[in-house]
Amino acid sequence: MTKLVKPANRALFVACVVLTGALAGAFVWAFFFLMDAGLGFLWNDGRLALSSWLNSVAPVLSRGPFGVALFPFLICMLGGVVIGLYEKKTGIAAEDLPDVMGKVKSTGRYEYDHLGKLSIAALLPLLFGGSVGPEAGLTGVIAGLCTWVGDRMRRFGSDFRELTVLGCQAALTALFTAPLYGFAASLSSEGKRGDGSSDTMAIEVPKAQKAFVYACAIVGALGAFLGLGSLFGGGMGMPRFEAAVVGGAELAWFIPLAAAGVACGWAFCASDKASAAASRAMGDRPVIKALLAGLLLSICGTVLPFSLFAGESQTQMVMDSYAALGAATLIATAFVKAALTPACIHFGWRGGHFFPVIFSGVCLGYGFSLIAGVDAVFCAAVCIASLMGAVMRQPVMVVLLLFMCFPPSGVVCMLAAAAIGSAIPLPRALR
Repeated sequence: MTKLVKPANRALFVACVVLTGALAGAFVWAFFFLMDAGLGFLWNDGRLALSSWLNSVAPVLSRGPFGVALFPFLICMLGGVVIGLYEKKTGIAAEDLPDVMGKVKSTGRYEYDHLGKLSIAALLPLLFGGSVGPEAGLTGVIAGLCTWVGDRMRRFGSDFRELTVLGCQAALTALFTAPLYGFAASLSSEGKRGDGSSDTMAIEVPKAQKAFVYACAIVGALGAFLGLGSLFGGGMGMPRFEAAVVGGAELAWFIPLAAAGVACGWAFCASDKASAAASRAMGDRPVIKALLAGLLLSICGTVLPFSLFAGESQTQMVMDSYAALGAATLIATAFVKAALTPACIHFGWRGGHFFPVIFSGVCLGYGFSLIAGVDAVFCAAVCIASLMGAVMRQPVMVVLLLFMCFPPSGVVCMLAAAAIGSAIPLPRALR
């Protein structure tokens, strides 16, 4: 890119950036709206229909433990069949978020030939209760849409190719409603290919101008996402926590809480490595892999119901009823969910890990708050930050992401916990 744009096209470029961000935000909202409707149909209406049928056919079974366990088993196994057959027949599977961003940063584009099929592939694991987040497959769809926009605007100058990168960052912002995270991510690794070489297609723009352009995309994304949510409902995001109480008792538990978060992060990494190896050993058998993931989900979901789903709506439930759930259940849920997420991803239930990992940290923190008798929000903040630090290894980005959940007053504790999680090296066997 030359000098941002020619003066005659400057206003048009900014307008297109805002519209691209708005397109990303609107698509994210529509995706979540459809997901909420699908989840209600499958898990609420479907459960009522099954219960009614069992009451008419076998009343004893419907009231016993068999009736409770049957529904998650049926839905998760059905999901395994649908997801596996869909990937086998279409050859389409959602890509991981790092793969999507790597392609965008290295080539300046993301192919958009099969956006409809990719949208369905991103939606299916979420509908059937997969312990995965929406950010991976959804970002690929947004990148494809923004590439399509950029291709059609190319006659105004090569500058419009940057719309793909802008759209991806706008999608992340709308997903997490964390502007600082999207802004920092958008300005990182500029002008570099995935292999570290310089990118000849990168826009050579002064930082101030580029920051302004990214800010426009973020404003468009958040404006569309939040505006549509306020008008029509729907949308998604982690609940906001109150400011934590930080006293002597809380600080005395800081290191044990951080250590617990690191241990939970290691559980994620151990499962990631083991499930990746198992997936490679099984070869190209998408149906069998997806069925295995469905079986794991049904077993875990029957014993620990909060191990299902991405975790954003379940977080509010934990916040409201954590005392009734008990410390043992919450801590067990944290470790099981942290291990279950990478297994789902490697066995074909593709998605992201941000939301499930955050939810694991919530459960871990609230569980330890019952044991220690200290502020629950403080425990959650420390456990989430250290867990994500162990997984992401980027403490500053962890804190910027967690601003979507916690007020800025907790930045010191979260940054310290994320730094601890990032600094402690993984055991050699898990690397």
